[in-house]
Amino acid sequence: MKNPTKSPRPDPLRSSVIVLVLVTMVFTSAALALFVEKAGNDLLVEVRQADSRRLRQEAFSALEVTLAVLEDFRQADNGLHSPAEGWKDPLGWAGWTPSEGRTVEVAFQDESGKIPLTHIDLTTLTNLFEYWQLAPVDAEKLADSILGWMQNGYVYATALNTDYGDAKIPYAEPGRPMRSFSELAAIDGAREFFFDENGQPNASFWRFVNDFSLFKFSQPDVNGANADVMATVGQYTDIQQQHISDYLAGTGQYAQQGQQWFMNTSTMAAIAGLGGNAAPFGTTITALRVLVTVHDGSSSYRLSAVVAPQGGATINTTNAVNATASTTGASPSATTSLAATAAPSSTATTAANAAAASQSINYPFTVLELLEDDEIPQLPPPPVPPLT
Repeated sequence: MKNPTKSPRPDPLRSSVIVLVLVTMVFTSAALALFVEKAGNDLLVEVRQADSRRLRQEAFSALEVTLAVLEDFRQADNGLHSPAEGWKDPLGWAGWTPSEGRTVEVAFQDESGKIPLTHIDLTTLTNLFEYWQLAPVDAEKLADSILGWMQNGYVYATALNTDYGDAKIPYAEPGRPMRSFSELAAIDGAREFFFDENGQPNASFWRFVNDFSLFKFSQPDVNGANADVMATVGQYTDIQQQHISDYLAGTGQYAQQGQQWFMNTSTMAAIAGLGGNAAPFGTTITALRVLVTVHDGSSSYRLSAVVAPQGGATINTTNAVNATASTTGASPSATTSLAATAAPSSTATTAANAAAASQSINYPFTVLELLEDDEIPQLPPPPVPPLT
């Protein structure tokens, strides 16, 4: 006879079902959490793209107004020289206002105040690196490696042994001016100097970017030149540079005159004093970077355009050597158009299209480069001083 107080034994099948249901719920919860996270990220991307589309039109509108103001000043003053001429606030000058709730900022950088890499030589480049406090031997070797990368048929002046052909994926010097500063990462000797152990650009890289331009023009504009350019190209001392800086900024002994700009190099030589060389400099802007930032609450959109007035800077155009033809016995001088051998970069395509359009509609500026939002290089934040 069975004991009525004894509990029944658990059913093994029922326990297995419970465990299976619990495991299924765990996996379902994990999958749902991942789905929600991904959906949230996708939604943020969509919102950001929608904000960009909303503000993009405002930015281009501000850019067009800015260029119209610049053209007025260019015609009136026989060229652009400095924002101190009156075009520092072009939107205010034109009386243009953005849509309600938005603010627009316009800033300028004189791209032609830099040294054009197209015309660089070993002496100038070596002098620059020596000004950076490199030892003369190291400065010449670094300059040698960069020139060997850019100049076709270049004969190295130092005992520099490049191993491009021994790389995991062999390559060779392109023998043409750099199209991007990121090419420094591929140059033996320059790679270690301009990038850290993680392959990220270091302070020397950004200083190089601030001193050199990838565009083609004949002379640096003294009105936009920094200390490195003044010392390297003009061989000006720190005291002479201070004289020039005071004159341009309207400080020091020129405080009563306010901001000024040079219209000719004779005035520059007189302000600098004895010594130095003003001849390599120009006094007119031939390439100007226009930075437009639109704010709408927490949303923002940035636009960077490098423009050149008529007769100003241009992009570098070179023919690429057909390496296959050379190896099969064809003449070494045989070349093919870059467009036929490689897909053009977005910057080159934009500049080429803009140049063609400017010819057809008599546009006063040629757009050499056009970058938007994330395409615009971000300078690293300044180092945080140590706590005392």
